[in-house]
Amino acid sequence: MIVDVHAHLLLPQLHAEVERRAPELVAEAADLERRRNGVESLQASGAMVRDRIPQLTDLRARLAAMDAQGVDRQWVSVSPNHFYPWAPEGLAVWVAMETNRLVAEHVAQAPDRLVGLGVVPLQHPERIVEYLDDAILGRGLAGVEISSFAGDVELSDERLEPFWARAAELGCVVFLHPFGCSLDERLDRFYLSNTVGQPTENAVALSHLIFSGVLDRHPELKIVAAHGGGYLPFAIGRSDRAWKVRPEAKRCAHAPSTYLRRLWFDTVVHDPVALRHLVEAAGGGRVLLGSDFPFDMGLDDPVGAIRSAGLPPEVASRILGENAEALLGSLVRA
Repeated sequence: MIVDVHAHLLLPQLHAEVERRAPELVAEAADLERRRNGVESLQASGAMVRDRIPQLTDLRARLAAMDAQGVDRQWVSVSPNHFYPWAPEGLAVWVAMETNRLVAEHVAQAPDRLVGLGVVPLQHPERIVEYLDDAILGRGLAGVEISSFAGDVELSDERLEPFWARAAELGCVVFLHPFGCSLDERLDRFYLSNTVGQPTENAVALSHLIFSGVLDRHPELKIVAAHGGGYLPFAIGRSDRAWKVRPEAKRCAHAPSTYLRRLWFDTVVHDPVALRHLVEAAGGGRVLLGSDFPFDMGLDDPVGAIRSAGLPPEVASRILGENAEALLGSLVRA
């Protein structure tokens, strides 16, 4: 069983309704995206997405692409533009409920091939547990997708403690996938908003989880980081040094590098040397095949990337699917 844990779904009907309900807020968010990405990148991304609408929305196109890639099963999560981190509470909880419904409907059309991940209103911590339960218990999804931050909510925020506790209790997946980067206009050219911004946001978010002690308090959490965890696994020695010499960095029980083996990471690193290093840093049981399907910054041949990376055959086999299947083994469905 070859499993791709990083594949996306676009929900045009949901976005149209968000635009109808909050046109001014949508316009403000679009302006922020222009400032963060730059017009050139937005134009290129718009053309790229339009070319991939069938794979992002149509089940038959998705399954055909999976067959061509040699993928037996996908974990399907919405495109992160559907996070709407600026949404006020009423809209945010409607988005979470509707997204969970639509993802569940999509994967139910091919339950032997697709696994669904829902969303929660991260910017409203007091409502998160309610919609985590909606995703897992109400809709039968395997987990939820979250961004690296939302508004003033960082992943180390104490208000998220009930969410982490409930996610650990349910045994569900929490898929960390950034949307946007707080460096804003500094990354507004050369597509730096993605090439630098996404790995930066992954590293920052994971560092919040590690240094704040979230993983100490909730050791059963199943957090899967997109894009190989960004820069963190490759610069973790600096984190270890800070933990050793700086008192304000000592709020986790162990050296930060040890927590890489309590997390899971996808393989979207675009470099066999980086992939081998990720396996060495996190362990062969903590790396999962991912593609970022069907976006242009993903892997066109995700299976081939694993098989040609020079990994031991038993490690490659685990990454191709065994680790993902094992990760869902203790999920609470009712």
